Amino acid sequence: MAPEDLPPMEVANSLLDLVGNTPMVRLRRVGADLTCDLIAKVEMLNPGGSVKDRPAIAMIDAAEREGLLKPGGTIVEPTSGNTGVGLAIVAAQRGYSCIFVMSDKMSPEKVALLRAYGAEVVVCPTAVPPEHPDSYYSVADRLTHETPNAFRPDQYSNPHNPEEHERSTGPEIWRQTAGRITHFVAGVGTGGTITGVARYLKKMNPAVQIIGADPEGSVYSGGTGRPYLVEGVGEDFWPPTYDPALVDRVVMVTDRDSFDAARRVTREEGLLVGGSCGTAVHAALVVGRELGPEAVVVVLLPDSGRGYLSKIFNEDWMMDFGFIRCDDPCAGDVLASKDGSIPDLVLVTPDETARSAWALMRGLGVSQVVVSVSKEPPLAAKEVSGTLDELSLMDLAFRDPAVLERPVVEIMSPAMPMIGIGEPIPNIVERLEQSAAVLVLDGGHPVGVLSRSDVLSFLAGKAAG
Repeated sequence: MAPEDLPPMEVANSLLDLVGNTPMVRLRRVGADLTCDLIAKVEMLNPGGSVKDRPAIAMIDAAEREGLLKPGGTIVEPTSGNTGVGLAIVAAQRGYSCIFVMSDKMSPEKVALLRAYGAEVVVCPTAVPPEHPDSYYSVADRLTHETPNAFRPDQYSNPHNPEEHERSTGPEIWRQTAGRITHFVAGVGTGGTITGVARYLKKMNPAVQIIGADPEGSVYSGGTGRPYLVEGVGEDFWPPTYDPALVDRVVMVTDRDSFDAARRVTREEGLLVGGSCGTAVHAALVVGRELGPEAVVVVLLPDSGRGYLSKIFNEDWMMDFGFIRCDDPCAGDVLASKDGSIPDLVLVTPDETARSAWALMRGLGVSQVVVSVSKEPPLAAKEVSGTLDELSLMDLAFRDPAVLERPVVEIMSPAMPMIGIGEPIPNIVERLEQSAAVLVLDGGHPVGVLSRSDVLSFLAGKAAG
């Protein structure tokens, strides 16, 4: 047979041609207690493993059309990992170099994955404001200016980000649900996904409800942008790609609820999903409990859990941050056994004077205080910057009394070791062999300090009992 007479092969010309048209699946077990229909849009099945493949292609296509990205150029972008993968795939196909800037809370798997594509990865601190020169936004700006022939897609302000979801993701959801969707739930990061999908769905049916899922601490649900542990969702500023007028409701979700939901979806549905998926699923369950059988709730699952194996699917990590407890007596039991005569957690800020910190210690009868950039509850582990203890302060003041007028940040010691509230007593004892006290975390939040005396009193009480 002549080649033109042969049946066509079902082969894509490029990996990029496989982006989109992701399937949908009912979450039958996770949503078993709901009367509404709970359906997941499974974006992990994009070639790069996430929903970010869609805007990555769109932004680079537009940059090439507009002459902003030239052959042999370098793509520079701050990313939580998924956008970086999407951009890296495009770069590999088209011969560009990549530099990605990530915050230090991202899992090591994400950093390793981007480097596997040949990208350079620069890691920056989380607990700094966006305008700080070390923030990952500022570092990305600097690298863009310093790198010859560089282009920064800037997913946070690039209009092609939401436009791509209006063009592809929204129509897919409408078609796959035969127009029966009543509620759409998605995590809000850059805001591109939820904004673009909302534009299309509300154009097709203005009654469709759009629900944003947001980490506790993020600005979208009323926070100030304080650190949280879930990755790839939430923000500490309002990006231009997010249109709040299209979002009918925002559900705040704690790290604990995000991680619990991710682990539950993985174990009950066989879908290995990440923490931001857990954020969206928890919000969908909150909304779904209020709805009847006529409702069709679609929750977008942005990525896979493969990038979180060292974190939310690692029992040691989960215990270290106080998300799970052992069956034996643990740090929480020791904390609960304290008599309450002194606060569990005493905080000072780095700019307070050593004299005021010492007056606080003396007034409360404590021998050390935790130095934190914020005193507002719930405190995040990333906000802890050091420790000031009575013994060290006395030694410094003996040599130079003027040290008492200096700010705490200039004389503090490193932060005390942190342990999870569910860690067993032997683990605490081991840490206290190296340090006079440990900071206890519950769901990623510091909740108290344990000293050697506290553990000894607990053990003595058990022996007496």
